[in-house]
Amino acid sequence: MDKALMEQILGILNDHRIMTVATLRPDGWPQATTVGYGHDGLTIYFLCGSESQKAANLGRDDRVSITIDHDEDQVMDIKGLSMAARAARITDMEEGKRAMALMFARYPEQKDIPFEPPNPEDVALYRVTPEVISVLDYSKGFAHTDLVTV
Repeated sequence: MDKALMEQILGILNDHRIMTVATLRPDGWPQATTVGYGHDGLTIYFLCGSESQKAANLGRDDRVSITIDHDEDQVMDIKGLSMAARAARITDMEEGKRAMALMFARYPEQKDIPFEPPNPEDVALYRVTPEVISVLDYSKGFAHTDLVTV
């Protein structure tokens, strides 16, 4: 992957705080939900309830599809990421604490509002490793994408 494309991917990851993650339900239907995330380079972290449908889905199949984007006033300003990735549940509590710190550092507004992040032992924490990233950038042409295999 060239340096400019990597910088664009990291820029999009830095400029956003939520993503849509799609998992596979037991009946085969995809289930898409919105989650907050943190990242360290291309490694993305998110959490969900230990007993949630998402956690159950990931316990059966670690494949996920992810989108990261936001609404734009002008169509040709649309930029975003779409990924095919694998999500692994974090079992090492030190990694879990680092992941939680990355996620909640993205919400500096919380310092003014009483908020206690969940205990890493009480939630399902995931490390997402992208395998294919599609970088959507309409400024390069309508529906322009660059496909990157990681």
